[in-house]
Amino acid sequence: MPFDITKPSAILFFQEMYEREKRLRAQWVFSHQAKMQKAVTLNREMTNYYESDVDAHTMLGGMDIISRDHKNAGEVRRKVPIRDAHTIKCAKDIRDGYSIVKLGLGDPKVDPRLARPNTDASFDPVMRPVDPKLTKVLYKARPVFGRQRYLKLRGLEWPEKKFYFPECSNWDYGWRMTDSSGIQRCPEYGRHWLLNRTLNSRVGPQPDPWHYKKADIPGVSKCIAL
Repeated sequence: MPFDITKPSAILFFQEMYEREKRLRAQWVFSHQAKMQKAVTLNREMTNYYESDVDAHTMLGGMDIISRDHKNAGEVRRKVPIRDAHTIKCAKDIRDGYSIVKLGLGDPKVDPRLARPNTDASFDPVMRPVDPKLTKVLYKARPVFGRQRYLKLRGLEWPEKKFYFPECSNWDYGWRMTDSSGIQRCPEYGRHWLLNRTLNSRVGPQPDPWHYKKADIPGVSKCIAL
């Protein structure tokens, strides 16, 4: 059962305990007053240092190490790194297994830049070759054709027809979706899907169930329930 602090006897008890605690604290201070005075007294010459002076002293202690590391970094920075393709002996085998031609993404007959030896360590082309039919638009007369018409038609092409690989994260969704074997279906309860399903069924189109309510004729309606 919890202690009832509203009783007069409990209030008097707490008051006596508070007074006793206060007397004990005061007695401890009077007993150790000499030790406390000695602890707070400064027995050395004042230096008048600030926090910034202490931080500066700590920073000066590490300046030697920073200077040494800076010199080493400067010497290493002057050395031009050598590409791994010129030094690794298995670069030919790596290129032979992971080239655009081996992956089936390009044809050397369509893009002559892909017809090169496996020992060539240069980068693969980023963009696919432009369709010759689209290139002819540049050499036709304006205003029907020309540079603006070419850029517009070029912008309408899918990114996968212009690039070998997705060059930004915005192309991840929908990239080469035509390669998927999944069949896209219409909504199950859509109007066109219901019509196609009933036309292709065995019994053909059927009327609506009897519990379907007829559409109300638009116009003025009277309040019959009143």
